[in-house]
Parts: sequence; structure tokens; C-alpha cells
Amino acid sequence: MTIFNLGSINADIVYRVPHLPLPGETLSTTGFQRGLGGKGANMSIAAARAAGRVVHIGAVGRDGDWAVQSLMESGVHTQHIQRAETTGHAIIYVDETGENTIVIHPGANREISMSSVIAALSDATQGDTFVTQNETNMQADAVRIAASKGMRTAYAAAPFDADAVQAVLGDLDLLVLNEVEAQQLETATGQTLTDIGVPDVVMTLGAKGCRWFHGKQAQDFAAHKVTPVDTTGAGDTFTGYLLAGLDRGEPMEQAIRLAQKAGALMVQRQGTADVIPDLKDVRDAFPS
Repeated sequence: MTIFNLGSINADIVYRVPHLPLPGETLSTTGFQRGLGGKGANMSIAAARAAGRVVHIGAVGRDGDWAVQSLMESGVHTQHIQRAETTGHAIIYVDETGENTIVIHPGANREISMSSVIAALSDATQGDTFVTQNETNMQADAVRIAASKGMRTAYAAAPFDADAVQAVLGDLDLLVLNEVEAQQLETATGQTLTDIGVPDVVMTLGAKGCRWFHGKQAQDFAAHKVTPVDTTGAGDTFTGYLLAGLDRGEPMEQAIRLAQKAGALMVQRQGTADVIPDLKDVRDAFPS
């Protein structure tokens, strides 16, 4: 099967800092790097490195050929990436404990056309997977098209916006969000995660693991104990691996456990898309 990802593509500009900046504070960096990022690109690469077949739907600027090439080199199909004016980019601060603060300029990610989405999903069939996040335009329209084709529909609710999530809830099969986002969604809807009408909800809990809600049932999964170096992209890696596992027919429990291993390995690496682990890395690091 195939995973179709309507997702952002960013240039990630990463600064290592002694601590996250306070309002009005000026800091000297201890390190710098530039690479491919964006929640969409990260998820596409993670799913591809987890042995999934991935088609990316998105846009880059005229200066974005390097980003498309990076996706291709990771095994992502890029024929539905259009060109716009300016490639999106993110300014990322990472402190000595691995925590981060991110500021995003969307650029081309908010200029994706309906015709591009329709053309990409014309190749999709019932049983394929569609995923999107809140870093592009066309999310609700694309989810509706995917649902009408009988695809498994998934949404990673970040960066969180209550209206954006609620616009797609009725067409979702899977929602992935973190603990803070879950609290915000429950406040906005006045409903618990078991009452919002999405068959499967996976709430990530950082170092505490994650929780899967299926109907009225909830199941907890403990995290692997590791020392984080950089948490950037760990959630995207988790989601990409989760989708790849489900797409090849793994039960949810098995897909979550593999995704947790990939996320645990990712936080031990410094960087974003370029250091997302492949399936062999994950299995070598966590053989059981």
C-alpha cells in the first residue's frame, strides 16, 4: 500500500544554545547547522525509512531543489511537490538538555493548490493511507477527498490549532497528538478523547511513553529509557513509523512499539530529517 502525505517542507536552521532564550535575552550559540525539516518532510522520511511507500504532496520555493533531492534520496516519491515563491523555514533553538523552541515561516507550505492535491490523490486506492499536519493549507479538503476514496485518514495535530483539528475530526480514522495538545482539544470541544468520534487516538507522553485510545478503551505503553540529546523531530519520527507499520498491516500495538523504538533512537541523535533512523538502525538498537 501507499502513504500519501500532505505535508510541510522546511529548511531547518538549528542553533545550539546553553538554555532556551528568555524574553529580551541575547544569547551566543554553541553550534549551528542547516538541513531539511518540516513536520511533513520528517514524517515522509520516517515512514520511508520504516520501509513504507510514501508519496509526498507539498510545495517548495524556487530555491528548494535541494529539499526535493533529499526527500528522493530517502526513498520518498516527490512527483507531486509543486514550486512556489519561498521555501518554508524554521528557526530552532536546542538547549543542553535537548529541549527545543521553534519558530516557523510557512512560505510555500501555505501555497499548495487544490489541483495538486487532486492530482496526487487520483493515484490513491481504497486501503491506502493519507496523513496531514497543521503546517500546510488544503488540510480539510484533502482529508475529505481521502475519506471519500476509502483511505485510512490520519492527522498529526501540530502545530496545534483547535479549529484546524475540529475541521477534520469527522473524517479521521487516526489522530496523533501530545499531552498538551490533547488537553487543548478537550477544552475546545468539551469532550474527552474517547468521545470525539475518532476510532483511534494516540497521545504521546514524552518520557512517560504514550497512550492509545480505541473506542472507550485506553492502553498505556511505557517509554524506553534513554538520555536525550535533541528532541527535534522525535514526534514526527514516531508518527511516520506508526503509519508505516499500520500501512503494512501490523496491529496497532505492534506499530506503536516499533514507533516508540524509532522515537527513542531519534532523541539520541542531533539533527532533524537527515538523522531519522532507518528500520535496520531501530532493530539493531532494540533487538527484542
